[in-house]
Parts: sequence; structure tokens; C-alpha cells
Amino acid sequence: MNWLLKYLAQNIHQLQGDYICVSNVHTTVVSYEDADYRAVQNGGLMAIPDGNPLAQEARRRGYPQIQRTTGPDLMMEVFRQSTAHGWRHYFYGSTQEVQEKMIARLQQEYPGLVIAGTDVPPFRELTPEEDALAVARINQAQPDFVWVGLGAPKQERWMAAHQGRVHGLMIGVGAGFDFFSGNVRRAPLWMQKHSLEWLYRLMQDPKRLFQRYWSTNLKFIWNATIRRK
Repeated sequence: MNWLLKYLAQNIHQLQGDYICVSNVHTTVVSYEDADYRAVQNGGLMAIPDGNPLAQEARRRGYPQIQRTTGPDLMMEVFRQSTAHGWRHYFYGSTQEVQEKMIARLQQEYPGLVIAGTDVPPFRELTPEEDALAVARINQAQPDFVWVGLGAPKQERWMAAHQGRVHGLMIGVGAGFDFFSGNVRRAPLWMQKHSLEWLYRLMQDPKRLFQRYWSTNLKFIWNATIRRK
């Protein structure tokens, strides 16, 4: 992750209006099956591997330096460096309750962190007028980073639709807001290191995640390791 942090520190002002996808097995499989979403994943500044299976597959295909970089880990490291760089942060997505708990925790754990603004959009498509107002609020806050927590694939589609319109580097972090709010606990470090974080999350939310993991994990294994697609 060090190379990414260095790159962001050196180029953050030139990256305004672009976006980073934090990609996992699920979004990779969706990209394989959906050409429009694949274009979204490929159309941003970069897509980084949130998950050891993607990082391992990348190394197997000739990219030895690739390492797993999760959304929460990236957020944490950027927050740690923010005071020194004077970076400003905007949070878009999730719920009011989650955001309030997250902001309170961030202010406690990262003194001096500049939170330029927050926004909780409704769980429906915005009208053009509502969308224009949301963009205006973000740009008026002059953030360096716009953290987008709408869940995949919605957050990636939102970032692509606002590429060049939002004056900040957009990063889709999925459940990152839930982790920092304390609503969802991260797996123990040993499980993260052994590619078992998915199992820990499955144990926390089996009803929602079982079908998704069963389907996408099998498809990823079939396409990436057997068909070599």
C-alpha cells in the first residue's frame, strides 16, 4: 500500500474528479458478466484488489508487486497522514446513524482530521435536480477525498457517472463506513492474513451473504483459475 499512499500524496490535486474502485471477488465476477459495469471498473484511475484471491491471481499472472489493499485499510492509512498533508474528507452514503457514529469515532481516533462534509442520499435514484445539488454541496466543501459508501455495484456506477463533475478523488469503500462506525466488526488479523475475512463476514450476516459468496466465489474460481479468463 505504500506506493499508493505515496502516489496519492504526490498527485492528489491532479486526481480531482477521478475515482478508484476497491475491487473484490464479487465485483470482479459482476464485471465479467456485465459489460457496462466492466467499463465502469476499467474507466477510473485504478482498481485495487480488496481480497487475497485477486492479489494472488494478479501475482500469478505476472504482477509480483500486487498486494491486497482493503477499503478500510486504505481509509485508515489516509486518515493517519491527513493532518500532515492538510487533506479534507467528504463522506457520501450509508445512513445518518452510521455516519454520525463513524464521524464521532474518526474525530476521537484521528485528532485534527478535517471532515469537510457528509451526505446521506435517499435509497432511490436521485432526480437530476437532487443530483446537481448533491454535487454542488460536495464541490462547495472542497474535499480532497470523497469516500463513497453506497455498496457495490451502485457506488462504482455513481462514481463513474460523476467522473469529472465531483471535485475530489472518489473512492468506493463499500462496508468501510460500517467498520468505522463500529456496526460491523472486522475479522481478526490472523483471519485477514489467511484470506478468511469473507468467512468471518459470512458468520456475521449469513442470510445476506451466503448466496452471494457461494455463487461468486465458484464463478471466480472457474473463470480465473480454470478458464484463465
